[in-house]
Amino acid sequence: MGVGKSQNIRVGLIGAGPRGTSVLERLLANWAATETQTRSLHIDVVDPYPAGPGHVWQPEQSRLYLMNTQSFYPTLIPEDERLAPPLAGGSFEQWRAEQRSGGGHGLSDEERAELAGLASDDFPSRALYGRYLRSTLEELLDRVPAGVEIAFHRSNAVAARPLPGGRADGAPDGSPGEPAGGGFDVELDDGARLTVDSLVLALGHLESRLNPEQRSFSEVASELGLLYVPPAAPADVDWALVPDGETVLVRGMGLNFFDVMGQLTEGRGGQFVPAEVGLPGKLKYLPSGREPKIIAASRRGTPYRAKAGLDGYYPKSVRLRYLTESAVERFAAAGIQPGFDHDLWPLLHRDALWAYYSTLVVAEPVAVSDAREFLAALEDLLQPHAHATGRWENQVAELVATHVAASRRLDLLGLAAPLAGHSFASRKELDAAVVDYLDDDARRSALGESDPVKMAIGALHTGRAILKSAVADGGITDESWVGELRGWFESFVEGLASGPPALRAEQLAALARAGVVGFVGPDPRFSVDRSKRVFRAVSAWVHDDAVEARTLIEAMSPANRVGVSVSPFLRQLLADGLVRPKVMMTAEGMPVQTSGLDVQPHPYRLVGANGSVTPGLYALGLQLSSTQWGTAIAAEARPSDGTGYRSGQRTLRDADEIARDMLGLPLQE
Repeated sequence: MGVGKSQNIRVGLIGAGPRGTSVLERLLANWAATETQTRSLHIDVVDPYPAGPGHVWQPEQSRLYLMNTQSFYPTLIPEDERLAPPLAGGSFEQWRAEQRSGGGHGLSDEERAELAGLASDDFPSRALYGRYLRSTLEELLDRVPAGVEIAFHRSNAVAARPLPGGRADGAPDGSPGEPAGGGFDVELDDGARLTVDSLVLALGHLESRLNPEQRSFSEVASELGLLYVPPAAPADVDWALVPDGETVLVRGMGLNFFDVMGQLTEGRGGQFVPAEVGLPGKLKYLPSGREPKIIAASRRGTPYRAKAGLDGYYPKSVRLRYLTESAVERFAAAGIQPGFDHDLWPLLHRDALWAYYSTLVVAEPVAVSDAREFLAALEDLLQPHAHATGRWENQVAELVATHVAASRRLDLLGLAAPLAGHSFASRKELDAAVVDYLDDDARRSALGESDPVKMAIGALHTGRAILKSAVADGGITDESWVGELRGWFESFVEGLASGPPALRAEQLAALARAGVVGFVGPDPRFSVDRSKRVFRAVSAWVHDDAVEARTLIEAMSPANRVGVSVSPFLRQLLADGLVRPKVMMTAEGMPVQTSGLDVQPHPYRLVGANGSVTPGLYALGLQLSSTQWGTAIAAEARPSDGTGYRSGQRTLRDADEIARDMLGLPLQE
């Protein structure tokens, strides 16, 4: 399909964070790679936050907020020879190296100071990544090709309605070789109106309605003069409102917890220093006296496990044998739509077992008798089609019981719930158990590829790269997506493989030893005592009084569910039937509204309430959470050893497909 030579194209990007900027980059790259002398392209970019960093990655935010990937990982710029070549920019790692060698011209003193101590395998601040995004956009804007005009609008879109007469330039819609789309009238909150031929929703994190319990806590807090901090991006919270010295309850011990922890400790003048010889742990905390007493709670009772110390995103010693790209392709070739529990998890489970025990025989040979015989027998039992009895897990368990010391046998599901089945006489006893867990976890992280537990988790982490491709675009059954992948595996694997840098586990252990942080226990229950004017939290597994506090902080981001979004723009699109939430069927045949929008690939075009595609309307990013898995993570720069997985730069290929379709260009094979 060619491109009309006299065409004037107008496109709109709603959202100017990394996803919106990716589409902008691909529009410019594809435009430059196409004959454009007699055409013009106008791009309207709408976001109340600065383009490039967007909302989440603002360069001015606290440097205590760290990325959850190392410097070598993220990129905004694709590295795929099949795509139109980029006009400017590179990966974050390339930018980091260039800034260090060039003296960081144009950067702030804080940014240069961070770069000076930032190695390739360190975790950058979110602020510094935001500076990379801003710098990359600036480079792109210096190389805007002829015929292209870009207008940035620091506003919110509040409505988008189809144009009654077709395209924005007046041309009839649907002519051969023309960009798809009927055109839209876009209304901004400053009163401006834009007319565009096509529109991309790259909305990112949106505020959502609170659930009933959260609404109740918020209302009671207002009534009783308590402080309730609802789910929010940590950089959006005014942490000065949290009083010094008082007990505060923090619900959630995932990644946001460590952001809260940092703001209420180091952010208040406390310091971490190396622990003296003879003292437990790696760090000691020196309080400033301004810290609150933090009491943390989560369903597991412990924080996410820390990342292993690796020089790559995936362990080099872990090579998946069973859940492979070719295994996934075999399902498709056989016309099988796999289920997660029945087809995919058994393969990944095998990989985790092999990663653990093949590491154990090297790291702790005394823990395994007849190691060579054991590994040979294990390899035989793990072959997916070698034993058709369906008892392979039992057979592996029998083999392990014969050869492996009881204390060194892998309890894979138990790794995510280290306190399960344990009760505690007091919170003091619980705190000591959590500190032991943190110390052990940090020790294992330091061992890196020599630790069997971290390599079993490494196999699960690596397997996610395969699963992302396997489940995308309806790759698994609806009931499997709802009840299995999202039902149990997602929270399980996130608690193991999506944790913080090991430094955070070491810091939390030091804070607990210093008495700054304590814990509630597993399966906590929260309530309000109106007579005492306090929030309360209690665990049935800890035989102690309930924790009471006048402050409750939800250490989590707003729910990424389009059906409960409070965004006026998204609500208008839903109300007018231009988009709809994706609905899936459970195993019992019940329809369930899922978290993301309904789309038709490829590219990702939005489906309206009547089931038809809304012409010229596309989505990229978090709102694809019912079609893709793991939509929040950045694109992966190509590893230096040439390895990598198809899912690593999936979002950049998606952006390219959207850009090409908007320009009326054929999609790449």
